[in-house]
Amino acid sequence: MTSTSLADQKSVASRERSAVLRSAAARWLRSFWPAPIAVNRQERLRALGGAAVGIIVTGVLCHLFGAALLPSSPWLIAPLGASAVLVFAVPASPMAQPWPVIGGNTLSALVGIACARWIAPPELAAALAVGLAIGLMFVTRSLHPPGGAAALFTSLGGIAHFEFALFPVLLNSLLMVAAGIAYNNATGRRYPHAPPRPAAQPTPDSPPDHVVAADLDAVLARYNQVLDINRDDLQALLEQTHARTYERKLAEIRCADIMSRDVVTAEFGTPLQEAWALMRERHVKALPVIDRTRRIVGILTQSDFLRAADLEVHEGFDDKLKKFLRSTGVTHTTKPEVVGQIMTRKVRVASEGRRLVDLVPLFGGDGHHHIPIIGEHGKLVGIITQTDLVAAMCRTEEQVSS
Repeated sequence: MTSTSLADQKSVASRERSAVLRSAAARWLRSFWPAPIAVNRQERLRALGGAAVGIIVTGVLCHLFGAALLPSSPWLIAPLGASAVLVFAVPASPMAQPWPVIGGNTLSALVGIACARWIAPPELAAALAVGLAIGLMFVTRSLHPPGGAAALFTSLGGIAHFEFALFPVLLNSLLMVAAGIAYNNATGRRYPHAPPRPAAQPTPDSPPDHVVAADLDAVLARYNQVLDINRDDLQALLEQTHARTYERKLAEIRCADIMSRDVVTAEFGTPLQEAWALMRERHVKALPVIDRTRRIVGILTQSDFLRAADLEVHEGFDDKLKKFLRSTGVTHTTKPEVVGQIMTRKVRVASEGRRLVDLVPLFGGDGHHHIPIIGEHGKLVGIITQTDLVAAMCRTEEQVSS
């Protein structure tokens, strides 16, 4: 191998490594770009309107209270803006519920004040205040991100009197929660969200939702990270996703995918006895009636036999049926002799390319049990029964669940 070819190989390898590194760097940089927020314009306006209402209500009332009783004290704290984002923009978050807002802000402020009083270096005081506040919020189940800001605000601000935790911090938080309850419920957002109860261990007789709840609890325990969503909301999202996937997959099914192609048929002149025997032999409840070009001219069902033979009354059923099916052997008679005389002429059909979901109302609400499927030039190519429909829905459910 020449030195030139070795140099070319090294150059190619170098370019490949560079391309791999560039691709990895691009993926890493893209990870910093946030995903789009999946809420519409109306929800965004609702959230920003709520935050404005919450701040103005809290600010006005605390300003009046502070001016009257504590004129030297601040009447609104900066971390309350972050609390407003949670309460009004993500009211379903466990960190936005009343106790985390009130307890997280107030307890963290107390920690920050204690650090400001007893720890001299401000850097150390700030670090310990935030760390201890997070620990206390974990213990008291009041984890609230603005609480860390409250601890930092009080420790760095040199606030050394514990009354500050009551006013403005506690009163600010109470008023913000009150505004959140009123505004969120008035605009169609449930607030507060009750914390989910631990799910009992499932038994063979447990409802499916209880089983899912218990499984979610077990998975969340293994995950061992704080999620900004509670188990009930997560379960609801999973169930809605499952339903949406099921609907999408079901919508993809066409009649040609599930129809029975080996269709048992009759013709206009097929004798009634022959048609009845064919239905019994092939275990079908309907026979599409076709012409010589396989175009549908009617459909024959068991109900047509019962109606034509007046068999709704069960007395002497067997004798009546045998008499009705038996050919008279004469050319002129008022008794029906062939399929065309008793068949249903108005037939609901569907094309083989039609979506299966379009047939569900026909089977459910209109009482159809069999729908012939036609193909090119209107010729019969198959039939779909209620059994075919149910089987397809069950298979789709299994595919989604697997």
